[in-house]
This record gives sequence, C-alpha cells and structure tokens, in this order.
Amino acid sequence: MNGKSQPAPLVICFGEALMDRLGPPGGDPAANASLCEDRLGGAPANVACALARLGTASAFVGRLGCDAIGGAFARLFEARGVDQTALQWDAERPSRIVLVRRDAEGERLFGGFAGDRGAGFADQALTTAGLTAPLGALLARARWLVLGTIPLASPGAAHALWMAVRQAADAGVALAVDVNWRPVFWESDADPAAGPTAVQLQQIVPLLQQAHLLKCTVEEARWLFGSVDPGAISATLARGPLVVITDGPRPLRWGRAKGDNAILQPSAAAAVDSTGAGDAFMAGLLHGLCAAEGPLLEHMRVASACGALVCLGAGAIDPQPTPEQVAAFL
Repeated sequence: MNGKSQPAPLVICFGEALMDRLGPPGGDPAANASLCEDRLGGAPANVACALARLGTASAFVGRLGCDAIGGAFARLFEARGVDQTALQWDAERPSRIVLVRRDAEGERLFGGFAGDRGAGFADQALTTAGLTAPLGALLARARWLVLGTIPLASPGAAHALWMAVRQAADAGVALAVDVNWRPVFWESDADPAAGPTAVQLQQIVPLLQQAHLLKCTVEEARWLFGSVDPGAISATLARGPLVVITDGPRPLRWGRAKGDNAILQPSAAAAVDSTGAGDAFMAGLLHGLCAAEGPLLEHMRVASACGALVCLGAGAIDPQPTPEQVAAFL
C-alpha cells in the first residue's frame, strides 16, 4: 500500500489468490510448460479485481508467498485500487500455481498444483493471528463479505474463514457464498470432475446455511441439494438466501424461498477461455446489488455480460470489463 487514500471498500473478498497455469487447448499443462500461459487468478482475487474495474470498491483478505507471484498480486491490487490492509505474507510457503486444462471450447478443469516446497501453499496458512483488527476495520465500511469453499479444505484457512463469517455477522455485513467446488484442493489425486464426499459436505453445508446470497453451478446444485430449483434450495437454508444457479451458456436461474424463480438466457460469446467467468459474474451481480438501483433482472443481465466478456480473453483478470465495455456488449 502507498500513501494514497483508498475509497471505503463495499465488498470484502476472502480466500485464495494464485497463479493459473493454462495449458494449451487440448494439452496437459504439466507436460507442455513451454506452451502454457501463466495468469493471476483465484476466485476471491478475481472478484476483487473485477469489482474495482466496474467501479465498486473492494478489499482482498488472503495470504500470499513472498515471491514473484505475491509481488505481481501486490502490484495488480495497487493498480486496480483493491484494499490490501488485511493481506498476509508468508516467508516459508509459496503462492500456489494451479494447473488448468482447457478443451477446444475453452472449458477448463483444475488438475493439480506446482511450486510446493514441502510445507504447502501460502493460502492454506491464512491465519487469524493479526487478522481481527484489520478485518474489523474493513467490515465497519463493508456491505458484503464474499467467499467460497476452498479455504475449508485447509484447517488453518478454515479457522480464519469461520472467524471472518462470525465477525461479518456481528457487524451486520451480508455474506455472499460462491460454492466454487474444486476437488483437487481437497485431495490432490481427486477426479477433477467428482462431487464432494459425505465428509466434505459436512464441512461445506454449515457455510451455505449462513449465506444471504448463494451462487452455484448446475452441477454443484445437484451435488449439494439434489435440485436445480433456486426457490426450493433457498427454502432449505437458514437465511432463505437469493440463490443463483449458473450453467455456462445455458439459461441462468435465480430465486428465493418466498418468491418466484426467474430465468435469463445469458449473453452469447465465442469463448476463448472460461477461467474466471463465474467470478466476473459474481462481481457484476454484487456491483449491481451495492448500487441498489434497478430491478434484479437488470443486475443479472449485467452480471451475465461480465461473465461472457471474460471468456473472450485468456485468464481470469486481464479480460475483466469496464462499465463502458459492459454497456457496449449489452
């Protein structure tokens, strides 16, 4: 952070920041390193950067290694205006590199990691030590805390996540949960297309019960709830949240426990790489909800456009759109 004043953050993004190593379309990133593209990513970092580009102030809470990747994130956050006051640094563990396979249509699977020196990755070691005060200061000015399930896969990060959830509840800050199920973060040899086990569900479901906004894919909805009906899913959760179910280029669904479900055909785009599309969607939706102007349908249209525009370029962060680009696309 430099001495420049920062706008009060409205959305706090909690969790992992990492490097996506994108394999060549149809190729293996572990076997074709010279053909890979390295792009900064990680769902919470993606959302924070996308929000800032849209004009909604954001903060990132996570842990990075004292390495080139960490330095690149610090410069990116500074350039975008993302608040870093609750960012932790790890001198022992490196920032995580995720190996991403892409098919010919740009769809991706997360197939493992690179860079581990034997002690795990920095994001796994996110700690409550020294976090309470800076997080509390951010929450005093925030409207939303957004996070996913990946920190639950590591005991230390899970403990920090639950502390953040409790602090947000005490501060009256709404919780947005993007399921963002990635089995390889839980078990290194897991099938990238597998759903959560019964034990993993026991760790995930209590977090979903705290959500005011829940975003998931069709596959995640089936795994977690056995349903793709947003209203029915909302009715099973303690806070009756707004539930949004995405399905790539297919219709988007949303609804609440006490209300009608709605459907929107998302914006069409010729995908180059779908990495980060869901994070751009989440940022677009939170951007609209923070503005508190216009109907929910319009917020969904903007969110859908944000997701589609990210698919037009490689990586999760570089293609994130400005408000002017979203307006032109719509």
